[in-house]
Amino acid sequence: MGLPYRFLVRPSLRFIDSEKAHNISVNTLTKFAENRPVQKILGSIYGTPNLPITVFGKLFRHPLGLAAGFDKSAQAIGAWPSLGFSWVEYGGVTRYPQDGNPKPRMFRSNQENALINRMGFNNPGAQQIRDTLTKRQISGKWPNVPIAANIGRSKTVNNERAPDDYAETFGLLYDHADIFVLNVSSPNTPGLRELQEDDHIRDVVRACTSLREKRMGSKPILLKFAPDLPRDDLLSCAGAALSAGIDGFIATNTTISRPAPNNTSSRKFFAEQGGLSGKPLHDKSIQMIGDLYDSIGGKVPIVGCGGIDSGDSAWNAITNGSSLLQLYSAMVFQGPSVVKRVTKGLKTKMENQGFADLQEAVGYTRR
Repeated sequence: MGLPYRFLVRPSLRFIDSEKAHNISVNTLTKFAENRPVQKILGSIYGTPNLPITVFGKLFRHPLGLAAGFDKSAQAIGAWPSLGFSWVEYGGVTRYPQDGNPKPRMFRSNQENALINRMGFNNPGAQQIRDTLTKRQISGKWPNVPIAANIGRSKTVNNERAPDDYAETFGLLYDHADIFVLNVSSPNTPGLRELQEDDHIRDVVRACTSLREKRMGSKPILLKFAPDLPRDDLLSCAGAALSAGIDGFIATNTTISRPAPNNTSSRKFFAEQGGLSGKPLHDKSIQMIGDLYDSIGGKVPIVGCGGIDSGDSAWNAITNGSSLLQLYSAMVFQGPSVVKRVTKGLKTKMENQGFADLQEAVGYTRR
């Protein structure tokens, strides 16, 4: 199924606006999400090998999940496991509905295998997403994989009020996810990245961990960092988050930096404002994964995200310290068969290098 996507679907998407193409994909999957026979067919085509790993006290069938941003409103979460993902992250969700930034706001470069977006947390708001997910749970159509919710700060809320804003969304979605991700690193909400400072980080994390304690819960809360954060600031923020009870980190969000363009087409693409993801992000992501692992490895798990598009890039993230992985851009450029391809590649790497299980390989090159 990789060849039809590459030679039929992907070329046709070149003539459609990136955001429109994205919405068509998610809406199509949403229709399939409720159809169990179709899910079974998809599962037989895109089924992935087992490569089990236990993280956050949960057993994951393999480490590869869908990153936030693809299914912002959790409308297609029933379909993603059929495409081979072992876990799914929906969102970013904000407390209040948001239209996001003016269009066009999503751009792709097939030449660079990269995306740039300046979406701005467009979503129907935490209450509506909660209502949608409640109906799904009541109807017995909840996916049988770990589900993560990505929470962002509302655009109308300043950073002083951010802890309450995050906590309110966290509370509304508490029964509708197994894992929560605090997104303080999107480049597309004004001032948001300023939260990546010790006191702000501590306050935001504590607001959510204290609410979790009141609920007598134990659901993991993770923090997602920007790849543009200097190493010293990163490690200081990580320490502040750990002191406030954080359970793990995601490295990384999209980057505002740009590589040198190869030609006029690249120059035009890289000139767009917003967060860059895909292949050009991979080295930055690996650097941050390694820095975090060297500093806090063994204390809490790290999720690797950024340019994961092959068995090699996935293995690179695992051996530098990631316990779990996520992809997004590779789905756009390679289609759904990429999930099977990456997990098969990981399994081959592990077996060829003599590891008994995946956990043994986590952080191997940093030791």
